[in-house]
Amino acid sequence: MHQGLIILDSHAYERIYGQEHLEAISSRVRLLAKPMTRDEALSRPDLLAQADVIFSGWGAPKMDVAFLATAQRLKAVFYGAGSIRYFTSDEFWARDIAVSSAYAMNAVPVAEYTLATILLSLKNYWFHAGEIKRLGRLTERIPCAGAYGSKIGLISLGMIGRLVRDRLRAFDLEVLAYDPYVTSDEADRLGVELVSLDDIFRQCDVVSLHTPWLKETEGMIQGRHFELMKPRASFINTARGAVIRENEMCEVLQRRPDLTALLDVIWPEPPAPDSLLFSLPNIILTPHIAGSRDRECRRMGRLMIDEFDRWNRGEKLQWAISEEKSLTLA
Repeated sequence: MHQGLIILDSHAYERIYGQEHLEAISSRVRLLAKPMTRDEALSRPDLLAQADVIFSGWGAPKMDVAFLATAQRLKAVFYGAGSIRYFTSDEFWARDIAVSSAYAMNAVPVAEYTLATILLSLKNYWFHAGEIKRLGRLTERIPCAGAYGSKIGLISLGMIGRLVRDRLRAFDLEVLAYDPYVTSDEADRLGVELVSLDDIFRQCDVVSLHTPWLKETEGMIQGRHFELMKPRASFINTARGAVIRENEMCEVLQRRPDLTALLDVIWPEPPAPDSLLFSLPNIILTPHIAGSRDRECRRMGRLMIDEFDRWNRGEKLQWAISEEKSLTLA
């Protein structure tokens, strides 16, 4: 039986694993200690030296030269969350340690949240709810796009973008997409029409951003894109705030009260107290709730147990992360 440790923030342990998954892990791995935080693990080099596998999540230790010099037996890391960039290193990749991430399971609630937000946006829900609250009375209905024959734009067709597209199949909607890495044949299989970034904003009733934050994508969405939007169109961001030039966006939304921006992520976070993000009525902020929350996080822990089983049987990991792929996970 392999020997292992569970290392992550204490609050993350309860959200991702908890007692139900602890029992499942204990039946598969001889745990060397109770679940530990990063600092607790670093203070016990004797335990790190014995571990073949590590189950982790938010709050994983940085696996650099010093860590790996101690954890010389480490063969696999099962990370019950999304991006692994913050804890991996050149030395980690050079050791050829297997690593799997639950980014795919974290994508599920984001896609569900996005679908719900798209459908509400097509009814101008956000405008009506805000106006009724502001005026203290029912208001007249304004024309809406509705969920029949309207155009939805997806920016990037990674894991989340594809899940959103799948969930939109139940509705009579046209789906346009911008992703320079998707071929026309692949777009046909996905049932999307590939268009330019400008055309996404120009043609769509709702635009949903799913682009990871990379050097190449920072500030990719500019003020001029919002200027192109149709009357009463909506923009959704569940990706990363830094992909948008938010100051430019706010300037346009100030001039275009017919537009709505629904932002679950912003940058910097939090913004300045006097930011227009707080005061413009056509900007709806939520505190990064689209991803896995509370009970939903247990889905990620279960996936890591399944991945360990595959690894233990000598099978290919379904959600293995390579060094190259790690750079694309937001």
